[in-house]
Amino acid sequence: MSFKRQIAAGLILFLAVCGAISSARAEPFKIVGFGDSLMAGFGLGPGEGFTDKLQAALRAKGHDVIVANAGVSGDTTSGGLARLDWSVPDGTQLVILELGANDMLRGVSPDIARKNLDEMLGKLKQRKIAVLLAGMRAAPNLGADYQTAFDAIFPDLAKTYDVALYPFFLDGVAGQPGLQLEDGMHPNAKGVDQMVERILPTVEKAIAAVPGGA
Repeated sequence: MSFKRQIAAGLILFLAVCGAISSARAEPFKIVGFGDSLMAGFGLGPGEGFTDKLQAALRAKGHDVIVANAGVSGDTTSGGLARLDWSVPDGTQLVILELGANDMLRGVSPDIARKNLDEMLGKLKQRKIAVLLAGMRAAPNLGADYQTAFDAIFPDLAKTYDVALYPFFLDGVAGQPGLQLEDGMHPNAKGVDQMVERILPTVEKAIAAVPGGA
């Protein structure tokens, strides 16, 4: 009888462990979109923002993910650095880091933007959170020197920290009035669709590179 009880107890323990493993595997892959108004969904309705549409697109491809929106309209790299720790919760597996556009629009020195992004990447690396760095490009009217210095920030830092890079977050949307709001800067709902379609393969590769990726 004792032997049978031992077998039964062992079976119960085995099933409990299997259940725990299955439960752990069932946890969605957690992504945080950390950025400014382009990430926050400025001027868009519910479900029309980048993080919502990216989540839907990833799920349609079979990825069990949650994409949280940590975008703040008007945010600069300085603001992002100040709020990074509490905006990216523990358990986050991938951060899409999209900041710098407001620094550029305000003519902030590229050196300052670079330093802030460098610190953010360092903090995320220390926390062992993977990053997809979404690049930005300077407007031509800021001059060639500014443009060269600013545009180099993103590929340089991606190489330094060995993180995935999407060179231009507004690829396919910038300069396309039909894909922008009336302000000529932010994407409309169709523009967000274009952004998601273009970045999706890069996001999928970034997910796959994370151990246990969805």
